[in-house]
Amino acid sequence: MSAPAAQEVLDQLVALLDLERIEDDIYRGVSPEHRSTRVFGGQVAGQALVAAGRTVPDDRHVHSLHAYFIRAGDPRVPIVYMVDRVRDGRSFATRRVTAVQHGKAIFTLSASFQLVQAGIEHTTAAPDVPGPEDLPRFAERVAGYEERIGPVATGPRPIDVRYVNDPPWVARESGARTARNQVWMRADGALPDDPLLQVCVLAYASDMTLLDSVLSAHGVAWGLDRVRGASLDHAMWFHRPFRADEWVLYDCESPTASGSRGLATGRFFSVTGELLATVVQEGLLHVAGPAEPARVS
Repeated sequence: MSAPAAQEVLDQLVALLDLERIEDDIYRGVSPEHRSTRVFGGQVAGQALVAAGRTVPDDRHVHSLHAYFIRAGDPRVPIVYMVDRVRDGRSFATRRVTAVQHGKAIFTLSASFQLVQAGIEHTTAAPDVPGPEDLPRFAERVAGYEERIGPVATGPRPIDVRYVNDPPWVARESGARTARNQVWMRADGALPDDPLLQVCVLAYASDMTLLDSVLSAHGVAWGLDRVRGASLDHAMWFHRPFRADEWVLYDCESPTASGSRGLATGRFFSVTGELLATVVQEGLLHVAGPAEPARVS
């Protein structure tokens, strides 16, 4: 996409995260029109975090969230987010958010916000990988696979994603198997200077490519194999300030899969090598046909 077109798609995401206030601690969000089956998990997580963040003072910044995906969201109707102000302390504030559709909870999120405080610091080393500018854009990676992969390949993409290793659909064709997936990401345009929005956009993006590491360990890819999957839970810890419209490396791997569930962990690094955020997600994954146990590096 051209820069103006990319910015327009990103602006649509920003508008998606700008919830309507219905009443004290109650907000309403909508889904993009192009979503036809179910609500993207990153969207409901980002919107729920917006709802939580709007009930805390500006000097408290989110440092962690823990969420459960309970039911598939219906993109045809709005989602109502109800915020419970669990605690407001001197340094921390805790919020619980329930997302409701058709009178039932589809998602719950607990988030903790902290007053900025000085303390000891260290960070693990970032992986040594090529920079984002040296890697092909997403459109180049999906060329020739559009019809088989479907809307994931052709739909609007507010996040610029550049794979360090081969994407799952390419690795599947080559027979390569690895439980690690690395991509550079950034919002594809400029975001407003709102710290909460920056975090919510990263939360939105964190649900992208994460479970790929589970499937790639078995040579399986979305769209090319008969895979049915859904996020079960999602946790994030935010370690340092960042901008979601600047490049971050998303280093994901899957330590285990069993019982039709796969676990994936992700780490976001800045271009200067600092660890910005940590992600853990478990997903429900049904793959048609037998799947052999895999031990991969």
